[in-house]
Amino acid sequence: MASIKIAVSNVSTVVDDADVPDVVAALQRQVHEQFAPVWGVDADLYVLAQGQSPAATDWWLTILDDSDQAGAFGYHDLTPTGQPLGKVFAKTDQQYGETWSVTASHELLEMLADPNINLTVFDQTENGGGTLYAYEVCDACEADAYAYKIDGVLVSDFVYPSWFESFRTAGSTQFDYQNKINSPLQLLPGGYIGVYNVTSGNGWTQLTANRKLNYRSRGPVGSRRERRTIPQFERIKSTVKFKKPAKKGSSGK
Repeated sequence: MASIKIAVSNVSTVVDDADVPDVVAALQRQVHEQFAPVWGVDADLYVLAQGQSPAATDWWLTILDDSDQAGAFGYHDLTPTGQPLGKVFAKTDQQYGETWSVTASHELLEMLADPNINLTVFDQTENGGGTLYAYEVCDACEADAYAYKIDGVLVSDFVYPSWFESFRTAGSTQFDYQNKINSPLQLLPGGYIGVYNVTSGNGWTQLTANRKLNYRSRGPVGSRRERRTIPQFERIKSTVKFKKPAKKGSSGK
């Protein structure tokens, strides 16, 4: 039994409650069997019944609709008791042809690897400068094209600790679960990573797969990339309620 408990709640209007247990079961297998042996962090997941609240010490993984619906949840990243909170925007995924279970897997694994959103790896250069790489374990292989199935449920690929070890040579070890990445700090097409050049003065920027820095790119409000720029003491706790909103045209009863 893992010390971390994660309550998965579905308050999305586009995700059927009946589909959630199968996805959670697949995510549980991914964490227990694939992620924990590599990263040394395990967790027990459970589906939260409508209207019920998790224990104060539990972490949350909440399935929402989109940014408009999420506004009612405050775009926050901490539970009322200060525990980590992961958000999945299922309706937005649907609109862009993405799979919400992949997003759930992505958010879950990154929350486990860096729950406080403050871990980085420093890649030093010879002149004394260098770059901080955000400790995000799914961004480098983020596209659905690299996802894989567990019991019929599509989940996200993720990198191994070796991905952050710049001393390793190409092909010398495994860098991600799907074995699509060949060298440390490599970004697959569609992938990206948050970086901070310690001498440039540009703050956190986004490095893309073509190795271009996107200085204009700002993380969406509530995203891990955006939250990394906010000091921990300035982050606001969530006021999320565990009840589905009424669909348009419904009495809500």
